Amino acid sequence: MSDRDPGGQARPAGFGVFRTPEDPRVRRVGWRTTGGVIDLGALAAARAPSLASYLGVGRLDPLLAAGRPVWDQVLDAVLTWEDDADRVPLERVDPVLGFTVADYVDFYASEHHAARVSGLFRPGAPPLPEAWKHLPIGYHGRAGSIVVSDTPVVRPRGQRRDPEGEIGVGPTRRLDLEAEVGFVVGVPSPPGHAVPMAALPDHVFGVCLVNDWSARDIQAWEYVPLGPFLGKSFATSVSPWIVPLALLDAARVAPPPRDPRPHSYLDDTGDEQQWGLDLRMEVRLNGQVISRPPAATLYWTAAQQLAHLTVNGAALRAGDLYASGTVSGPDESERGCLLELTDNGARPIELADGTTRGFLEDGDEVVIGATAPAPGGGLLDLGEVRGRVTPSPG
Repeated sequence: MSDRDPGGQARPAGFGVFRTPEDPRVRRVGWRTTGGVIDLGALAAARAPSLASYLGVGRLDPLLAAGRPVWDQVLDAVLTWEDDADRVPLERVDPVLGFTVADYVDFYASEHHAARVSGLFRPGAPPLPEAWKHLPIGYHGRAGSIVVSDTPVVRPRGQRRDPEGEIGVGPTRRLDLEAEVGFVVGVPSPPGHAVPMAALPDHVFGVCLVNDWSARDIQAWEYVPLGPFLGKSFATSVSPWIVPLALLDAARVAPPPRDPRPHSYLDDTGDEQQWGLDLRMEVRLNGQVISRPPAATLYWTAAQQLAHLTVNGAALRAGDLYASGTVSGPDESERGCLLELTDNGARPIELADGTTRGFLEDGDEVVIGATAPAPGGGLLDLGEVRGRVTPSPG
């Protein structure tokens, strides 16, 4: 149990791919549910052969590309099978990255995070870049840096400038976590065609949790004028279970008010159902809760991010992943990274064992979890993304 699930009754849900100790070379499409994971390939072969081509191939790629009618058909079948299907116990489940990541884009959608970072990196400058409230700012990451939860995170090396001004090369001294929400694209779009906000459910298959690890000293030295590069491209961890967008209708909320009013392709003012999401996140460092970021406070929604991502005609591909950027709320306890929680290391946090952290040390384990309102009441458990820091080999 945790504060994001005080009764311990949140219902697990999500598609993923896993292996078992008995058959480590065989990948199986599964559904995470109460009591373990259901082997969907085996069930489809026995109960719904027409779905076997999506569920019996050991990866989610065919399902992602199949589109919303098939997504709905598969989800309906899976929710029916939950009643009597055998479970593989979680202790025998070895999750793997379930889809081929095509492209990766990271946004900067939290006003609270962006304003605090500006104050820390650019004291005296305006709290937000001039364009920030006109468009969802983002950057392209490396698809090859996406790793599944529980993959060790090797401390990266790179150029950094010391407080005294000396420029050196070595392991980062300011390794950070970033609690984010990820969106997995299924249906592609043709080049030259923008995807409107209303089409989000036709293109985005589901949601995962993301830790976009950051080397703050490397990032601070390199990021002007083109933005993050080596300070971000060494590892981005994702949770193994993708929660279908169709299960998150009850989590939809109005986002914060926008001023100025966005341009028409980003303007969701007055929409009956906007795409703010009430995801209640929790960040644990070495088992201790250090933050509870609220995704409902994100200024730009997933629908707006998708619309902006494609407004220039950039094509979507099945397996594209885009993330919200660090989720942070207005309160100190809601800050989604150590950069904010410690004022760039100036005010280290104290852990239960008496040690302190300004940034992450070798051996530290970060776990990010989340729940959301479930259809019909109660909570959905979106799972966890976890990673442990290992020393730089150099």
